[in-house]
Amino acid sequence: MTDRMAAPVVGAVRTGYRHRLGLSLTALAMTLVLGIAYLVFGVFELNPADRKIQVQVHFDQSGGILPDRDVTLRGVPVGRVTSVDLTGDGVVAVASIDAQTKIPQGAEVRVAGLSLAGEQYLDFRPSTDDGPYLADGAVISTSDTSTPVPLSDLMHNLDGMLAQIDPAEVQVIVEELGVSPEAPEKLSDIIDGGTFLISTLDSVLPQTVSVLNTSKVVLNTLAEGSPGMQTTSANLSGLLQGVESMDQGFRTFVDNVPGTLGAVDSIIADNSPTMVQLLGNLATVSQMAYVRVPALQEFFFPTERDGSTLEAIGSAFRDGGIWAYVNLYPRYTCDYNLPRRPPSVPDFPEPYLYTYCDNQDPSVLIRGAQNAPRPPGEEDEAVIPPGVDPARTADPTPIGPLSIPLTYGGPPAEYIHPR
Repeated sequence: MTDRMAAPVVGAVRTGYRHRLGLSLTALAMTLVLGIAYLVFGVFELNPADRKIQVQVHFDQSGGILPDRDVTLRGVPVGRVTSVDLTGDGVVAVASIDAQTKIPQGAEVRVAGLSLAGEQYLDFRPSTDDGPYLADGAVISTSDTSTPVPLSDLMHNLDGMLAQIDPAEVQVIVEELGVSPEAPEKLSDIIDGGTFLISTLDSVLPQTVSVLNTSKVVLNTLAEGSPGMQTTSANLSGLLQGVESMDQGFRTFVDNVPGTLGAVDSIIADNSPTMVQLLGNLATVSQMAYVRVPALQEFFFPTERDGSTLEAIGSAFRDGGIWAYVNLYPRYTCDYNLPRRPPSVPDFPEPYLYTYCDNQDPSVLIRGAQNAPRPPGEEDEAVIPPGVDPARTADPTPIGPLSIPLTYGGPPAEYIHPR
């Protein structure tokens, strides 16, 4: 079989070796085609089958947006700005957007920047994903658009901020920074970090405002639950101390685990020949117990009769003693019509399977076997099945390599098991 499977592979390798020049040229051609396709479709993003829609976006002022800049949807590129023209009361930018992109009408449009240095782009920020959506030729008015703060307003606000700075405090900061030779680098790191923080917060301004409002609620809740948290901390400290005190016991437990697992492994290995039959018997027992849950429920917690087994057992143990009732008169019993074996013969027979009472008198059924609730479909199984041998016994007990031989009279008194 191995030769038949390897023959096609060997033949293919030999054929490829004979035509290695042609295969090399084919591989080079495929590489060239793939490279051109990557440049056209991946780098230059040219797609002949791609369909675009044109959307006019009106602004009060340009905000620095220029043609051929990105158009994004929540920061994800979906098109390009094709033109920016003046109007009577502002500017209009024409955005070419992928027709497969669904942008809800009424979405906020703003001119955003990748950094403080510029690199503006057109960003759509819809508040919902539900329609209707923008179509080809749609017009967005200035009420739904926004642009960055103009430089004149920025300088005016900066002048107001500088007017609030105390020169004496600035002098103290300068003196503190001059203590160490690394002060210029530290100041540069502080400015760079502040610039990065401000630019990041500006790009996620609505989310930042939402976080601040939510944080206020969270901090108020934490302040109200401070006593409970202190109690929890104290309880947790006591718990961890208890865990620490049991560290040695845990280490002892971990050290004993390999030996215990080894003993379990030995038990499984010793009983492996009969394990399958044992598991099958356990599955049968589990299934029989599951379908007879109503009978067990009636036995311990009866609903169709007075009293229960647990109450009967509990009534026997009371007043500091064990109480029992003895009836001196013999009771009417049932003859099961099965061969009787003398109890003095030590031959270890298997038990009978069908020990049913032929007498239907309820007083004879001491255990109430015929009256116990049964699973659906087994209501008539309280009698011996038709056509079976009434004297049939259970299957012989499975014999494994570690089983003790039960010969007539039992095993020898000094029996040594082979290992």
